[in-house]
Amino acid sequence: MSWPVYHAKARFSEFLETTLKDGPQVLTRRGVETAVLVSMDDWKRLQGNRRPNIKEILLDPSGPHDLYIPPRRRLRFSEPLSSPLDDQD
Repeated sequence: MSWPVYHAKARFSEFLETTLKDGPQVLTRRGVETAVLVSMDDWKRLQGNRRPNIKEILLDPSGPHDLYIPPRRRLRFSEPLSSPLDDQD
């Protein structure tokens, strides 16, 4: 079911009960779907199914700390390209 924001605010208890009984409820603002209210059980299930991103993996204290990070190579500078304007004397 879809709820305009002003209805959801005015009848929040009903909005919450409907979510718990019937599942996720969509909020609309000016007719545009804007957000979804889900129960905590649904939220935990959804969070459990997602894959962690690279930031979460690297910052995880129990994560992989034996990753090989190759040394940085030194930058090699090449000679600047000459321009036809440089040859004018």
